[in-house]
Amino acid sequence: MSCIGTCIGESSPTQVAFISKSMPRSGEYVTLEYDGKKVLGMVEGLVRGSPSISGDILDPGIVEKILGFEGEEEQYVRGNVKLLGGVETLEIPRIPPPPGTKIHRADSAVLKKIFGSGTIKLGRLLSHPDVEVFVDGNKMISRHLAILAITGAGKSNTVSIIVDGILKLNGMPVIFDMHSEYASAQFDGVKRISPKLNPIYLSADEFKILVDVGKEAYVQERYLRKAYSAAKEKVREGSKNFITDIISTLEELQASEEDFTQSERNALVGVINKIEDFESKYEGLVNPHVGDILDEFEQGVANVVDLGSVDEDYADVIVSHVLRKILYRRKNKKIPPAFCILEEAHILAPAFRSTLSKYWIDRIAREGRKFGVGLCLVSQRPKSLDPNSLSQANNTIIMRLVEPSDQRHVQQASERLSDDLLSQLTSLNIGEAIVLGLMTKIPALVKIEKFEGKLSGGDPDIIGEWQNASKSSKEKVEKEKKEVDELYGGMV
Repeated sequence: MSCIGTCIGESSPTQVAFISKSMPRSGEYVTLEYDGKKVLGMVEGLVRGSPSISGDILDPGIVEKILGFEGEEEQYVRGNVKLLGGVETLEIPRIPPPPGTKIHRADSAVLKKIFGSGTIKLGRLLSHPDVEVFVDGNKMISRHLAILAITGAGKSNTVSIIVDGILKLNGMPVIFDMHSEYASAQFDGVKRISPKLNPIYLSADEFKILVDVGKEAYVQERYLRKAYSAAKEKVREGSKNFITDIISTLEELQASEEDFTQSERNALVGVINKIEDFESKYEGLVNPHVGDILDEFEQGVANVVDLGSVDEDYADVIVSHVLRKILYRRKNKKIPPAFCILEEAHILAPAFRSTLSKYWIDRIAREGRKFGVGLCLVSQRPKSLDPNSLSQANNTIIMRLVEPSDQRHVQQASERLSDDLLSQLTSLNIGEAIVLGLMTKIPALVKIEKFEGKLSGGDPDIIGEWQNASKSSKEKVEKEKKEVDELYGGMV
């Protein structure tokens, strides 16, 4: 093991300062031996300096002269080591390391023992590429997960690696696919689930959102609930004309409006208009001919609910509907444990607005652990994601985040994210991540493995499409010109 530095100054059981001639990497694992124990730590807060070139020198010529006779040999590196615990037990030591304690690079064998005991492989350590990183699948699913990063940093690839790992364990991932990225992915097994709902299984609140009856429209809501209940009963009796049944019930109410006030008449007409708009807007999606959407889910395949063609209101309804039924069925042991992955989680559980999905995300975050229902919130806009939902994800994979407000939001929700790790978020490359939480024994900087299967996401080749369109247009013009030339040439 190579020595990278020596402890200096005052230390605590959790942190120690060091000085070094060599330049370690921020996030690198090190070991210290004291009090009869070997303790694991992580390098943080690196700074580099020179005893001769201080910050108050304002003349570049003087700096050049000093470098001429001093060189870089006299420069030093200062930093801190966050003590993570004993190598064997990872328990935080009760005694701080004494000044003068040597700090060594951690041996790969030690790190392999720590990171090699999980059930789902994520990738490899950035500081030790020979060390594979596995996480505890049980703790990831039962204690929930958040995957956060700017667009293009590798969120979809990370989701795919996790889904692939779950499928190797014969699990049941459920992906709410907002951009139709995963339906054609080359997992070991994938099942695209059409976003169609049978109205008989919807709640009144879910249907109300689709019809666009607002919270303050109490009179409209009363009429809608009456007509909706009557239509559901007719569907149970065999009717296949759900929308017609609702409108006929509302028209019957309209025909008996002798005692209605003008506002009640207006409300009734408004509901009928909204039902007709709903029929054209969601034609084929709310359909009494289809079965219960949850009956389509299977264990051992990636269940992809394809929401790429629906609007946000419909996505909210279908996500809340599926989450609600998954939780209830798990309580009754009617389906296998499920891991629900929510792409664009900031749309489904926004910070400053109520949605049905937000309610059920919160319910599952609180109750899901007991019944085997896990959540994975995926977002490129953490500051727009409900902080309560985010704080209940006890595991986090954070990739590149540039905006300071997003960084602060994530740090507030994750007490395990130190200031030094936070400062590294802007410098992470594509596919690199900070992994925190109960699913990993210690925080880790990880290069996420590349998913080999095909995904339909990613940035389009816009320039290529323009060039192809231009080429096709030119070829078409040349072809038409040639045909005209041949036509008139033959007439001469």
